[in-house]
Amino acid sequence: MTDHSMNRRASLKSLAALGAAGTLGGLSSLALAQKPLTVGVIYVGPRDDFGYNQAHAQAAAELKKIAGVKVVEEENVPETAAVQKSMTGMISQDGATLLFPTSFGYFDPHILALAPKNNAVRFSHCGGLWTEGKHPKNVSSFFGYIDECQYLNGVVAGHMTKSNKIGFVAAKPIPQVLRNINAFLLGARSVKPGITCSVIFTGDWSMPVKEAEATNSLADQGVDVFTMHVDGPKVVVETAAKRGKMVCGYHASQARLAPNAYLTGAEWNWLTAYKTIIDAARDGKPHPNFLRGGLKEGYVKTSAYGSMVTDAAKKNADDIKSRMIAGSFDIFKGGTGGLKDNKGNVVIAGGKTLKQTDIELEKMNYLVEGVIGSI
Repeated sequence: MTDHSMNRRASLKSLAALGAAGTLGGLSSLALAQKPLTVGVIYVGPRDDFGYNQAHAQAAAELKKIAGVKVVEEENVPETAAVQKSMTGMISQDGATLLFPTSFGYFDPHILALAPKNNAVRFSHCGGLWTEGKHPKNVSSFFGYIDECQYLNGVVAGHMTKSNKIGFVAAKPIPQVLRNINAFLLGARSVKPGITCSVIFTGDWSMPVKEAEATNSLADQGVDVFTMHVDGPKVVVETAAKRGKMVCGYHASQARLAPNAYLTGAEWNWLTAYKTIIDAARDGKPHPNFLRGGLKEGYVKTSAYGSMVTDAAKKNADDIKSRMIAGSFDIFKGGTGGLKDNKGNVVIAGGKTLKQTDIELEKMNYLVEGVIGSI
């Protein structure tokens, strides 16, 4: 038996001892007489990483409170054939009929390989781009417009920076990451047009040594406000704070790691998507194949402001946040002369606006003008 299996078995014993207690939100009316739904949740890293995995684990912890829902979990599962073994084990041994394999690399080829062989099982992936006619009906994709919160991070950073140099430590140049980098810079430039954002890609979701090196390198270059898109922001947050720099968090709140450096943050609220998917499964409704939402829909949220954030920064960010929720603010637009990438190419034509629901944004492959770095 692998360490992964042992960890999961221990988790299962704990769950069995706890039992199913309480109800949650819209699921409270569902009868206990229903056949219990076993839900499997798979993490690429540890559940207490102060980041991506922890945000999903917080949602999974809430699922455990739902009457008639049993949750099995497995952490530290790499984006390799290992995740196929984990999913297969949850289906065959635990009786799971709904799986949340949460990491980006689990989708293709791993979920797509197993789904056709397990038609009675629903697979809900975080971040993948499910496509009608191309992907199985028992597979779905859910994600949130977290770039709204990264734009707001940028607005606050724009007010707080003294050097007009902000920094971004990123894992991989996939569309979701590029969208966050670009939104962060655009938010900052809405305050001060001359701000630049330097980005360093580490190459993988969890590379603590490289994340520390990247943070120190950017600090040496004069960057005084940081954010990130890595699975566990802990290293970046603590390293930036040690260097006397400011930081905007990501995935979950890291405020308690650096209370004197933490300005605000972009946080997930995965429970919103989880509940929608579970509701459909328990009611026998079609699998929601494509779910997206932002601040308005409760998929994402902002961290509380740190004590050092100025009133002007708070007011500016809060005003834009209200407009985002009202649907009257767009992040990616061409303006009068078009939006250019950092190579000088026009990537959004003048006068054109891309709404959050525009699939074009989910295929983003550029860094905007003002971002220092390359894909």
